Amino acid sequence: MKKTFETVIVGGGAAGFFGGLRLRALAPRASILVLESAARPLGKVLISGGGRCNVTHDLNDLEGLLEFYPRGGPALASILRRFMPADTVKWFESHGVKLKTEADGRMFPVTDRSQSIVDCLLKQAARSGLEVRSGDPVKSIALSPEGYLVQSKSGLFSCRTVLLASGSSPAGYRWATALGHDLIAPVPSLFSFKVDSPLLQGLAGVSLSRSRASLLLDPPITQEGPLLVTHWGLSGPAILKLSAWGARVLADCSWRCPLSLDLVPDHTGAELRRLLLGQKQGGRHQLGNPPLELPRSLWRAVLKGGELEPQRVWAEASNRALGCLAERLKDWRFEIVGRGVFKDEFVTAGGVPLEQVQLKTLESRRSPGLFLAGEILNVDGLTGGFNFQSAWASGWVAGQGIAARLQ
Repeated sequence: MKKTFETVIVGGGAAGFFGGLRLRALAPRASILVLESAARPLGKVLISGGGRCNVTHDLNDLEGLLEFYPRGGPALASILRRFMPADTVKWFESHGVKLKTEADGRMFPVTDRSQSIVDCLLKQAARSGLEVRSGDPVKSIALSPEGYLVQSKSGLFSCRTVLLASGSSPAGYRWATALGHDLIAPVPSLFSFKVDSPLLQGLAGVSLSRSRASLLLDPPITQEGPLLVTHWGLSGPAILKLSAWGARVLADCSWRCPLSLDLVPDHTGAELRRLLLGQKQGGRHQLGNPPLELPRSLWRAVLKGGELEPQRVWAEASNRALGCLAERLKDWRFEIVGRGVFKDEFVTAGGVPLEQVQLKTLESRRSPGLFLAGEILNVDGLTGGFNFQSAWASGWVAGQGIAARLQ
C-alpha cells in the first residue's frame, strides 16, 4: 500500500536536509519524507574537513565568491545571492552552533567537530517533524496523476513534489535523465596528482607556502597557492585548484598531462639569474645551501635535475648552468600520470545543467514538481567551504520553491 506525502526528498545530505528544513519553516503542516540510502544520513558532512566540517567561507562579496566555482557562472550567482555565507553563519548560530573563522577564511564549528553540524541538522529535523528514513535506497521515481511515485526499499510513496538532492550518486543521475534532463557527464574534481619522478623521491611532506602550477595545454591552465609533495606526487591548494579548473580536460586526457611548477612566483627569471650569478661572485659557498626561501631538500632536488652537485661550490658552476637553474626554478617540468584523492572528500564536475531548472525556485523546466539541489546540478567549488555553501544555498532556494508550489 502506498503512503502519501506532500514532498519526498531523495538524499539525506546537506542540500536535502537544508531544503527540508526550509520547506518545513514555510509550510509547517506539509508532510515531508527524507529517504537516504546510507545507513546514516549526512555522512559526507561527518567526514568533511578532516572531521571538522568546513561549513562555509568568510567571503560575502558575490563577485568574489563566484571566482571559487569553476562551474556555475551567472546562473549560480542567482542562487548564491539568495543565501550567502553570512546567512549560513546566522542560521547555524541561531540553532546553537557557533562558527569560527580561520586565517584563510575557512569557517568551522568552534567545537572543531563535524558531529556538531550533523547533530544540529538531525535535531532540527526531529523538532520540525521531518520523517527521515536511512538505509532506504530509492529504486525509481515516476510521474503519476498526483505528481510522482517514489519506490524505495521500504515502500511506495505518492507525493506532489520531489526534491532530488542525491549528490553525485549514479542513481540520481539516472532518475534525472529518465525525467527528461540532459546530463553533463560527471568527472572527478579536487584531487591530487600522481607524478612518477625520481626527483621527488624522499620529499614527501615537503611544502611551499607559495607556488604557481600550470597544466601545459592549449591554452594553459594556471593556479597559485601552497604546494605539498606527497608519497605519490603533488598536492596542496595550488594542485587542488588546478584539478578543479582543469577537471574536464584532465578527464579527457585520462589524467595524463605535462605540468609546470614555478617554485618562486615572486621572482622574475631575470631577477633569479642576477641572484644566482651574484652567488657565484661570492666565492666558496656550497651549491647545496639555498639562496632562496626554499626547503633545502627541494632545492637539492632542483639542483639534481640540472646535474649540479650540492657539494660543489658556486664559483665552479658555469654561467650557462646557473641560467638553466633559474629557468628550472620558474618552469620545473613533470608528467602527471594519474590522479590521487583528496582525503575522504569527493567532488564531481558535471550533472544537470543549470539552464534546465528555474533559478528562482530550482524547479525543473523539464518535469514540473521536481526540484533539484546540491551536487546533482552542474556546480562545484574549490576547497574551502564553497561546496557546502552551494549545498546550503541550493537547498534553501529549493525549499522555498517547493513551499510556494504547495500553496
